[in-house]
Amino acid sequence: MNVDLTILPDTDPAPILRYRDRQYAAELIATALLHFDFFSWLHEHDGATEQEICGHFDFAARPADVLLTLCRANGFITADAAHGLHLTQLAREHLVVGSPWFLGAYYAPIKNTPIVQDYVKVLHSGKPAHWQAQSDAGDWHESMLNESFARDFTELMNCRGIAFGQVLAKKLTPLLGGRRHILDVGGGSGIYSSTLLAAHPALRATVLEQAPVDAITRSELARHGLTDRIQVIRCDMFVDPWPTTDILLLSNLLHDWDFPEVRRLLEKSSQALEPGGLLVIHEAFLHNDKTGPLPVAEYSALLMSITQGKCYTHDEYGSILEELGFTVGSYQDTIADRGFMTAVKK
Repeated sequence: MNVDLTILPDTDPAPILRYRDRQYAAELIATALLHFDFFSWLHEHDGATEQEICGHFDFAARPADVLLTLCRANGFITADAAHGLHLTQLAREHLVVGSPWFLGAYYAPIKNTPIVQDYVKVLHSGKPAHWQAQSDAGDWHESMLNESFARDFTELMNCRGIAFGQVLAKKLTPLLGGRRHILDVGGGSGIYSSTLLAAHPALRATVLEQAPVDAITRSELARHGLTDRIQVIRCDMFVDPWPTTDILLLSNLLHDWDFPEVRRLLEKSSQALEPGGLLVIHEAFLHNDKTGPLPVAEYSALLMSITQGKCYTHDEYGSILEELGFTVGSYQDTIADRGFMTAVKK
């Protein structure tokens, strides 16, 4: 089906997408509650830090951060000025063994489900689980090298990317200035470049993608009639050099990676951008204090299981970008619990 990329939706699909984005959140709480008795332990060790929690439970840093963020966003824990963590009254009454209102039995039916079992492993190892808890599947990164999986997953991302990209294109209008070329790194179907070019006829774009996704990208661009304005380069984004550009787009990319890889991608962004170039990071962002938004904390639980990443904050990206010599802009909402931040290379 051909789509007119210039016509924006009248509605925000957030309520629909949240059901899918929160798919794993209940299982992560069940894992903490039933396999580690985490809340009872924190009740007995009030004020413990994230580092102390990781040491006691042998949690890896990335999944521990996701778990604690989900607990903050749900109002189960709070943090003090010294980063000590404390249970709220809600958690003390309903998540601590021995309380007359303890709800552990309510979660018991999912204690040994495949997703929960995967979370036990991910919390210890820090490595992603099998795709959708399928025992015969690899993790998402491995699966994307399979042509059939890559096609299905790219279509999955493409269906939501139309609305996401259209709203992003509209909101970016006052920030583009005289810049003319977008480098869309890990651009999937090219939907974000496509919607930006549909809204801004003077723009051209290059999409970087690995095989076999690059072939899917070319097919999608032909469907939109944009092959004369967008080129596709097959590229291992961590290994191969990137072409220079004056606009660099990282859309729903950084959340697939752990912090060292995020830093590497931002370093390569700095190398590829011309002075005065605009970096656009389009993502689901957490609040800087990691108290929410709840839908993003729930989505981060999904990402933590199936990818090497999680959701990040504006300041986590911004601190790296400032080190790299960028002038960091503020965060702006777009649609469906997503938003973007910009940074200009000095």
